[in-house]
Amino acid sequence: MLVARSIALFLAAAVLEIGGAWLVWQGVREHRGWLWIGLGVVALGAYGFVATLQPDAHFGRILAAYGGVFVAGSLAWGMALDGYRPDRFDVLGALICLGGVAVIMYSPRTA
Repeated sequence: MLVARSIALFLAAAVLEIGGAWLVWQGVREHRGWLWIGLGVVALGAYGFVATLQPDAHFGRILAAYGGVFVAGSLAWGMALDGYRPDRFDVLGALICLGGVAVIMYSPRTA
């Protein structure tokens, strides 16, 4: 149950952070305006809050593992919203990152 909750929180954090950054990008680079930028800033702030809800109490561990989720999520976001098509090295790199997430977060620990 804790693993499922942790994964759900990582996914929510990814949507908020990647989505927030994308909204800011759209507002600035694509000239969509201050509303998009403001929504992006709100989403980025919400990401910071969601990250604190992880069951593990170690900030460094959570953020290190989240980095792998961010890599894979960014590629997926680019595919879904920007028409980006990752090549085999993008996919391999993302899978390696997700493997790192699993090792960092879900390996059995004695202490």
